[in-house]
Order: sequence, then C-alpha cells, then structure tokens
Amino acid sequence: MTDAPRPDRWFVPQSVLRRLQGNPDADIEAARRDPDAFWLDQARTFEWTKAPTTGLTWDRPHMQWFADGETNITLSALDRHARGEARTRAALIWLSETEEAQVITYGMLHERVERAAAGLRALGVTAGDRVVIYMPLTPEGVIAMLACARLGAVHSVVYAGLGVGALRDRITDAGARVVITADVGYRRGKLVDLYAIASEAIADLGGVEHLVLWERIKTYQREHDARTVPWESLFTHGRAGAVPVNAEHPLYVLYTSGSTGKPKGVIHTHGGYMVASTYHLGQLFDVRAGDVFFCTSDIGWIVGHSYIVYAPLAAGATVLFREGAPDFPDPGVFWRTVERYGVNVLFTAPTALRLFMKLGPDVLKGHDLSSLRVIACAGEALNPEAWRWAQEHLAGGLEEGAHAVVIDHWWQTELGAPILGTHPRWPARPGFVGRPLAGVDADVVDEQGHSLPDGVQGHLVLRRPTPGMMRGIHGNPEKYAQVWTENPAGYLSGDLAVRDEHGYISILGRADDVLNVAGHRIGSADVEDALVAHPAVAEAAVIGVPDDLKGESIVAHVILRRGFEDQVGRGLRASISEHVRRELGPIATPGEIRVVTALPKTRSGKIMRRVLRAQALGQDPGDLTTLEG
Repeated sequence: MTDAPRPDRWFVPQSVLRRLQGNPDADIEAARRDPDAFWLDQARTFEWTKAPTTGLTWDRPHMQWFADGETNITLSALDRHARGEARTRAALIWLSETEEAQVITYGMLHERVERAAAGLRALGVTAGDRVVIYMPLTPEGVIAMLACARLGAVHSVVYAGLGVGALRDRITDAGARVVITADVGYRRGKLVDLYAIASEAIADLGGVEHLVLWERIKTYQREHDARTVPWESLFTHGRAGAVPVNAEHPLYVLYTSGSTGKPKGVIHTHGGYMVASTYHLGQLFDVRAGDVFFCTSDIGWIVGHSYIVYAPLAAGATVLFREGAPDFPDPGVFWRTVERYGVNVLFTAPTALRLFMKLGPDVLKGHDLSSLRVIACAGEALNPEAWRWAQEHLAGGLEEGAHAVVIDHWWQTELGAPILGTHPRWPARPGFVGRPLAGVDADVVDEQGHSLPDGVQGHLVLRRPTPGMMRGIHGNPEKYAQVWTENPAGYLSGDLAVRDEHGYISILGRADDVLNVAGHRIGSADVEDALVAHPAVAEAAVIGVPDDLKGESIVAHVILRRGFEDQVGRGLRASISEHVRRELGPIATPGEIRVVTALPKTRSGKIMRRVLRAQALGQDPGDLTTLEG
C-alpha cells in the first residue's frame, strides 16, 4: 500500500475567479446524466456538412462517435472564421530565434491552406493517402497539416528533432506517398539540416513518390533527391475546397513510444477529436475567441496537434508559437513575448517552469505578465515546488490580487485531449493533476479491475470512451485491442496513480518501460536498439533517473563487444552518444553511459530494469527471486 501525498489545498482567489468563464461542475453533472446528449450538444457548436444525431457507438474495443455525421475539421478551423468578421483576426503569430516574425490572419491562412491543398492534389494526394510532415515549428508546418486535412488525406507529423532511423521507420510504417520537409530548422542558434536527414531516410524507400521541400535559405547549395518538389510550386494550382468526410474518417496518425517494439501510430479522426479537444480548450484552459494562446509545444507532438493547430483555430483564438529554445537568445525573451503580445493563456511543460526556476526571478523583472489568466501544464509530473514557484512569480501570487492560476492536467497521445485536470475554479492540490473532467469515467484499479480505496496505488483506467480517444493503431489492431482488454475495468493508460479523499488523482509514473524526458515519451526499446546498432555495443539497457530540469534523464548500461574494452577512455562513450543522437535525435541521447560486464536478467532473459534503477537511486531492488544467477 502506498499512501497518497497530502499537500495543502489552495483555493483560487476571487481576483482570479472573476476573470474566468465556464461552469465545470454543471458540465460534469450533465455528462454524467447523459453522456451522449452532452457530447452531441458540444458537437452542434461546429461546422458539419451533415449534422450527427448519434453519440457513442461502442462494441469494445471499437468505438465510433457521431458516426452518422459528416464534416471536415478545416471547415470549423478555417472556413467559418474566414467568411465572417474574424477573417482579419490573427490566426497565427509565429516567432523564431532569429527574430523572424509572421502574423497570419484567418483569411490569409484559409487561402494559403486551400492553395497548398490544391498543390498536393496535383501531386496525386487524395482522401485516405498518408503524408509524412518533417518540418520545423513554422507556419509552413501548420499549413501542411491543414492542407492534408482539407483533402481528407492523413498526415503523420514527425518531430524535427528525430533522426534518420526514427524518420525512416515512421515513413515506412505509415506507407507515406509524399514527405514534406524543410531545408533547415533552428535550435539555440544552430542550423539543423532537415533535408539531409529526410533525403537519407527515403533513399531506399521506393514507395515515396515526392519529397516536397520548403527552402528557407535560398542560397544554400545542395544536391536534390530526384523526387524533390519545391514547396512554392504547390501554390500554383488554384484553390481546393474542403472534402467532406465521415466523422470517423482518419485525420492523422501520430507516432508515440511503446514499452517494446517500434513506435505505434495512433489514429485520430475528424469528428470526435475536433469536439473533445476544442471543448477542453474552452472549459479547462478558459480560451475564448480572440484570446492570444501561447503554446510552447511542437507540431511533432500531440500537444502541438491539439493546441497549436486544431483546437485553437476551431475556437477562433490567436495561436502564438515560437521556434527554438525558450531561453534563447537570452533568458528574458520568453517573458518579453508574453508581455508584447498580451498572452492570455499559456500552455507549457513543467520542464520549462523548472528551467525558469533555475534562472531565478530576476529574469522576470520589468515584465508585465498581467494579461495571463491561466497557465496550464502537462506532459510530465508538475512537482509542488514548480507549481508554487509559478503561482507566486508568474501568476501574481497565492493571495487575493493574483491575476492568474497555474493548473495541472493529464492526458496522452492516445487520448487526444485532457482527461484529468484541476479546473481553474477548483482548489489546487499540488502534486495531484486533478479530477476527471466532463464526460470522463476514470478510476484507479487493481490488476483484476477492482476499484481501489483512496490512498492506494493502482492502475489508472478509463471505463468509458471519450470522443477524443484514438480509434486504432495503424497496422496493428491487436495492439489497439490490448489497451481495452488487458484490464477488465477498461482502457489501461499504462500509468500508476493514487486518488485522495477529494477525488483528486496523482500520477505516480509509468507501469511499463516508457521514459519521459522533458515531457517527451521515449521507448526504452528504441534507445536500446539504437545503442546496440553501434559497432562497439553488444547489449544495452536504459533507465530513467530523476533530473531537476528534464524530469527524467536517460542512463544507459552497455556491454561492449570483444576488442572495444580498451577504447572506453578514448572517446568511445562520446561516439556511442553521437550514434544515438543521429538515429533518434537529441531528446533520446543518454545523459550518462555506464560500461558494465553483465545486465540483471530474469531466467527467461528479460532485462530487469527496476534492478538497474534501484542501484542508480540507492534503493531496495525488491524481489530478486526471478533474477538469473
């Protein structure tokens, strides 16, 4: 039995409550009484070519939401704003490390997306085709996503920090006919040659017919793959209207790490995903039409899909996003951005808050942050110290007179939209992500699916589907079915959790072997596969250890091949690290590499990572009866 942590409750001051809208408790009760009616009411606030009359159709593990409805998500994200007074409202505000800036109105964005869609159509892209997007965090990346959606094509965005091997695997698994990339991206003042990575990734892939290239640096000399098509050429084929699709038509495939094997391609759809992600943007984050919403994620992750692109645009908000590191070129640039653009709601990761904590409050001096109402955090555990620091220094304090509230919430790539959270109107419980949101039936259960008492650790499950949930895993229906059948209670999140007497839930960590580095889920098997691909490494095992900045950092344990032992002191560790960086990207690079002569294994040969973790942290390794030898 594990006791739940018991931090103090913090009640939101009236100075903040007066600035908020929404009634979460009324929505929770309405959804409890009749979940189908509740979600159909939410669906009516969007654009449909055929309005739905059915809510959930459920034959476990298969679900459909609004199955008799037809729409295209871009009708709600673009058309309804572009044809009205909102057409002159800023849809996107983009900034870069190099001081580039663009403001794109809804009218401008609508036209650019229609033209890009027409260009893709001219390349033969039609509804259902898969298009991989390997782009930096720029308006062009957003336009590429929306252009695919416009045609009913299925985009698969790959984070531009991932390397050749990771990109190749995703292109292959998705079966992409077209890949869209840029020549370079920027990170901390350095150029990242994305085109070179993309070209190498598709070199042996005959199924890729076109590589669309957006060239940012026109003077950059390079050899082009024969399949390369200039980005600008897409805009010479007129305009493409939205292709109506069934509500259950796939919108995108987004790859997320599993505990074993290759990353899994999570499938989200036009209808349910649109409704759920946009509903929570308004209710949980308090974002309204015309608000400036600053999201610090990337389009390569689920947060970027939901809260840089689709939900804010569907809500008619102004999305602010910035390419590069939050503290580059100087630590104050982030807060100058908030002040200059009058940001109302900020969505960031605990890693960013811990970074600013480390930099100290002097960085904030002279910056007016009073435009902020809500600061939302997700992606990893928000520790109580980071929450308190942010509430005191970013939100105006803990007492009456504060202008904003810092909220925690939890969801996953597989879930599409928030599931648990601390609504801005609710008391905060630092260390707890919050309560189940409207339409969510969450529980903490044992292995047999029985509900556990408050204060007892168990598995976090969802007993009933929500509209934003994944509809499948691309090419792997068995893996999808497993998350609904492995525990009798319902959808098995893979996270361990504990509930307190107020119904608040604390996420205790993964029950599997998925690492969480700076909010990014990384499969331990992916890193280990990259390690053993190095010519010096015979076997490898990785663990995550606590990191003050990243939440977790990766520690690799490697057994060397014969003949490499004498190279340990001559740059071998650096060589191994660089190899992993090239294959998987910087986020998967081990922070430490330990050379060992053996790895702890069960008698069946499975590596016991918990033993390595216990050794690294100086903890009791627990039951060792299955340890070989």
